[in-house]
Amino acid sequence: MFKTVLLPVDQSREAREAADVALNIVKTYQANLVILAVLEPEEDETGEPPHSEKMTSEEAVQKLLAEAQAMFVKAGVEVKTLEREGKPAFTICDVADEIEADLIVMGSRGMGLAEGNAADSVTNRVINLSPCPILVVP
Repeated sequence: MFKTVLLPVDQSREAREAADVALNIVKTYQANLVILAVLEPEEDETGEPPHSEKMTSEEAVQKLLAEAQAMFVKAGVEVKTLEREGKPAFTICDVADEIEADLIVMGSRGMGLAEGNAADSVTNRVINLSPCPILVVP
């Protein structure tokens, strides 16, 4: 049923929980797993710097991908990691389309959510733009 699963990650608790669900799915369906971390630009189009918790550091992204990959390798799952730069929701959907993902597994709320504004969350945007089904993990 699922041949390729995309797991976007950030430093949130929800992303870690989504990783556990993705592990189960990948093992069950013997699917390929691609882990994606999105490095956000230093400034947005308004010229304002991003929120301090967003991933703007190359080192933070590399560390996050290495930790995620190690978790899956320890569980006996081969994984491919990707790092891209851009707006998270658009980048996640572009990568899903590029790798022909059958499923995106992501947390319900990540580091890119403005406080109290769920309509602007990365997850909500991905739901509206995705080229494939999405499993949102609370």
